[in-house]
Amino acid sequence: MEVLEEKLSHLHLARRCAVKDKVTYVVGIDVSKPTEGQNDEKIAILCSNKSVQLYDKGTMDFIREYNGHPAVLSEVKFSHSNSHLLSSACSDGTVKSWDTRVSGTDAMQIFTGYPSNAFISFDISCNDFVVCAGTEKVEEDAFLVFWDARYNSGNKSALQDPLGVYAESHFDDITKVCFHPTNPSMVASGSTDGLVNIFDISKDNEDDALDATCNSDSSVSFLGWAGRDSDQIYCLTHDEGFYWWDLAQIDTDKPITLSKIQDMREEFATHNIDYMIGGIYHKKENTLFLLGGSHSGSVNLLKCDNDGVKHVKTSHGGHSSTVRSFYWNFEDDSLLTGGEDAHLLFWKQGSSGTSPLKKESMKIASSVQQRVRVHNKKSYRTK
Repeated sequence: MEVLEEKLSHLHLARRCAVKDKVTYVVGIDVSKPTEGQNDEKIAILCSNKSVQLYDKGTMDFIREYNGHPAVLSEVKFSHSNSHLLSSACSDGTVKSWDTRVSGTDAMQIFTGYPSNAFISFDISCNDFVVCAGTEKVEEDAFLVFWDARYNSGNKSALQDPLGVYAESHFDDITKVCFHPTNPSMVASGSTDGLVNIFDISKDNEDDALDATCNSDSSVSFLGWAGRDSDQIYCLTHDEGFYWWDLAQIDTDKPITLSKIQDMREEFATHNIDYMIGGIYHKKENTLFLLGGSHSGSVNLLKCDNDGVKHVKTSHGGHSSTVRSFYWNFEDDSLLTGGEDAHLLFWKQGSSGTSPLKKESMKIASSVQQRVRVHNKKSYRTK
């Protein structure tokens, strides 16, 4: 662990790329897996102008843009098994998939929701069989919508109807959906109702599928799995809280809560953390890392273990304003970050590349952040 901390302490800015549309900012990042024997990884970024842009990871050069969504986008993800398949969800009630080898705005597959669905989160199961999207609350309903994602290559631009929905487990906007990294039947969801629900979708109905519910006492902004066996779940909240639970202890007398920090800004006030960006579990090191940022553009790396949360590294001189998104490469422990300065940055160990002039912030408060509500209920419940 000391070796990794030493490596991470030497993360420096290696490359900078200005986003093609310079009046937008980066709100999501994903990277494709390389095809065998080739160095052809692609970076997909989700932009605030309702587009998805594609870049070459090696050169940071712009490749093409997909702007077939008429409304606000949420999440951008590559297929786990097909590096050329890229998907994003939209508040118009669709999830669209593109072939990244082809230019144009026509999606190769469109997953359609039910009337009034506005998708604000989605994920794809680890075997690429199932797509799940979370909706905004409409009247009294907030849905998890599911589709069969197995693609029929002979039927391009096919409209795919849902397999069904879960409608009883959340009572407010479903802000995050996160499939288990190795079990395609396990999925977690987080909401502005404060709940983090864990489902086994192999069960026949929603009631049986709901394995556990944890409560963050706030509005969930980020969600992820952790632990050697991926039997832990953690979340960040819109009021900058951090919660970490051990699901393996649900049926034991041991505490389920591994960590609970209601305000990371107060906890790390000396490091100038204004907000939390996200988290990542480093399987090789069996360690959970969190990223926090400042409105001036610095990025803070934090390590979580049984002794609490520890500050590891602050990276300066990159972004000039709020950092919205990141992608961690486990192969070389490099980092991609995107922010409101319309720049995509690549951080690497030992690099000391020069940086062009920074871009001023174009901050726009998200509709989800404007709707934050705090809920005080029991910290968890199980069936």
